[in-house]
Amino acid sequence: MTDTNDRRYLVPAQQRVLQTMLRLVGHEMDGLAPGEIAKALRTAPGNTTRDLANLREAGLAEQMETGRWRITPRLGQIGIATLKTFGDAQARLDETRARFLRER
Repeated sequence: MTDTNDRRYLVPAQQRVLQTMLRLVGHEMDGLAPGEIAKALRTAPGNTTRDLANLREAGLAEQMETGRWRITPRLGQIGIATLKTFGDAQARLDETRARFLRER
């Protein structure tokens, strides 16, 4: 079985893309300039340009008319879908619990 905490499987470029995406969260209205992201992540501006292009390709980030970047609604949709899954599971659990508690 593979240990998912094994650092051998971590790829710095992939980690940087994920950190870029997380950095955009909370800036949906005004976005962030690529230079701001690069500075915050202590990386080269070229890395940030590449990371943003990859996030755009995945449908997770978009460039605003101002040139700044923000996450797309897709991330919110993923969160809502996750909460729905938990709600559905809770409803199934509640129904099963009720069946076991019924007196016969």
